[in-house]
Amino acid sequence: MNKVEAEFSNLVKAFRKRHMGKGPREIRTTFCRQWAICEMEGNLSPVEKFIASGTDGKQVLRTARTEMVKEMYRNHPPVEMEELLGAKFIELFVDIDLDKDFGMSIFVFDQDIQRKFSS
Repeated sequence: MNKVEAEFSNLVKAFRKRHMGKGPREIRTTFCRQWAICEMEGNLSPVEKFIASGTDGKQVLRTARTEMVKEMYRNHPPVEMEELLGAKFIELFVDIDLDKDFGMSIFVFDQDIQRKFSS
């Protein structure tokens, strides 16, 4: 990761902690064209891990960790991320593997941030 990608990772972690009560243990960010791709490990709390141990709980938790996260970003635009990148946040794509406690978030911006911040 370059310096701006590392700063972006820290902003994602802080945003999630502020709005969800817990951020991922580790985040790696890569800029690719207009996308900031974040690989996240250690997303789940002990209670969420317990909920995920049941089939019904897995579906509820998966919905919470995908659709509700996207809604959170729509309701609370990531102004700090936009300021860091000098680009407007457009969309967020989210997925999580509950068994591996590994998630991916792809933030879409209105500019080519890879070109803007390539080393």
